[in-house]
Amino acid sequence: MSIRFTTKARRGMVALTVAAGLAIGVAGCGSGGGDDKKPDTSASASKGSGSNASAQEGQSDEPLAELKGPDGLLLQITSAKRDSGGFVTVSGDLKNDGGKTLTLPAQLSGNETEIIRNGRSLGGATLVDSKGKKRYYVLRDTDGRPLTTTGITSVKSGETVPVFMQFPAPPTDTTQVSFQLPMFAPADIAISG
Repeated sequence: MSIRFTTKARRGMVALTVAAGLAIGVAGCGSGGGDDKKPDTSASASKGSGSNASAQEGQSDEPLAELKGPDGLLLQITSAKRDSGGFVTVSGDLKNDGGKTLTLPAQLSGNETEIIRNGRSLGGATLVDSKGKKRYYVLRDTDGRPLTTTGITSVKSGETVPVFMQFPAPPTDTTQVSFQLPMFAPADIAISG
């Protein structure tokens, strides 16, 4: 269920991500940390319907956090990397530890009309910077599509699906944030890079 992107496609997606951040004022989260640096071509983002990304390059075997969700769903966060373009990409694996195929709850997409209109996603995820007293929402492109794994409607028993979510970056002195996803227990994660 994962797709690998070429360098050219990845650059196009980064450009789209930057445009989305500028067009929507970093998803209503204020300045996104005030980081005005130019984008780096190594950013991971996804565009289009049914898009999935495997952003697991350079990850250790030990997850940063494990979040338990409903009916045996488990989200293992494997990395949270700060990109020089002012973004944080959170990557991980969504696992079904239950005994039957699970339909993903609609709540994972969040409750914003624009994101819901673009189908199932992990658009309800947020990062909370308690030090800076800010909440960062998943970025979206100029068409309102969330910059996160989309198109997952169900996960078979024992199946693992690679996922990612991209957020505005908190200030560089913020290295710890709380990751939250509807219906899952929150977890503190460390941002690298």
